[in-house]
Amino acid sequence: MSVVEIVTLVLRFALVSAAIYLVIATALVLSQFPSPPPAGKTLDFSTLSGQSGNTDESKYQAAPLEFYQARDGARLGFRRYEAAINKTAEGTGEAAPAPLLVFIHGSGWHGAAYDGLARELAATGRLTVLLPDLRGHGPDPESRGDIAYIGQFEDDIADLIALQRQPDQKLLIGGHSSGGGLAVRYAGGDHGSSLDGAVLVAPFLKHDSPATRPASGGWAKPLTRRIIGLSMLNSVGITALNGMTAIQFRFPQEVLEGPQGSTATPAYSFRLNTSFAPRADYLADIAALPPFLLVAGQDDEAFIAEAYEPTMRPVNPKGHYLLVENRSHLGIVNAPETAAGILSFVGTALR
Repeated sequence: MSVVEIVTLVLRFALVSAAIYLVIATALVLSQFPSPPPAGKTLDFSTLSGQSGNTDESKYQAAPLEFYQARDGARLGFRRYEAAINKTAEGTGEAAPAPLLVFIHGSGWHGAAYDGLARELAATGRLTVLLPDLRGHGPDPESRGDIAYIGQFEDDIADLIALQRQPDQKLLIGGHSSGGGLAVRYAGGDHGSSLDGAVLVAPFLKHDSPATRPASGGWAKPLTRRIIGLSMLNSVGITALNGMTAIQFRFPQEVLEGPQGSTATPAYSFRLNTSFAPRADYLADIAALPPFLLVAGQDDEAFIAEAYEPTMRPVNPKGHYLLVENRSHLGIVNAPETAAGILSFVGTALR
């Protein structure tokens, strides 16, 4: 057999293999479509600000929504909670800005749900808190449940920080649930070197992390075959289908029918869902974290609180862990121990 014939056979084999790969990936994508999540076990939303369908809206008033312009010109919302009293820089007599904590909401909701925690932290004068409404979320997003490209959340957060951070102000990234996962992703990405600390409240590490329960305790309904197929296509540079729905959430009906129900985001595109979690090598993102505090409830329905430390400490010894008894996944947010733990961490880790 001549060299030309061998090369021809190799090229044919490569083309056939590529075609088979693309057919399998496309078949996986098209084999699964969104459908209403069946009734079943999910999370208790009544413990978060403004989330229960039984909430009297007249008694619920989060801080006003402000707006900033991201690098692509988009108008994105956030809430700012200024530290009540700025401490004096030691030995200078000048007022030093309290550290800035950018705290990211969990999946499906928006920053207003964390109003209670942010108010409590800012009232001490020891933290200024920003609660962004991530792109694709909140009262009136341009495209609910979708973003333009994988990694856009990180760029949006960096743009917010650039506009809101004062000179020489210490910076912490934080978040709850998927927001905690995004905080981990941010630390491991291009902007992570700017961080002085991190606050992770019941964070999502990855679907295959030892700390994650199946389907996040019934909250999430991932379209697994579609996700696999889209991941295969992305691995060879095909991103045209990344706007397709990849995951749905089982919101309680009373929340969807409640005063804040119109602000829920019940499904995510592939590119948004991918951006809202650490990268595939989530341990590498964890290793990049600055000194951090992790708080979780021992009755967490979505994650296994006791699995966080043995998963994370081997790759990053800079973590502090606080597990709180009798607190659920959402109940941990406004637990007194959470605010107290954050303030204690800030007081020691950022000296």
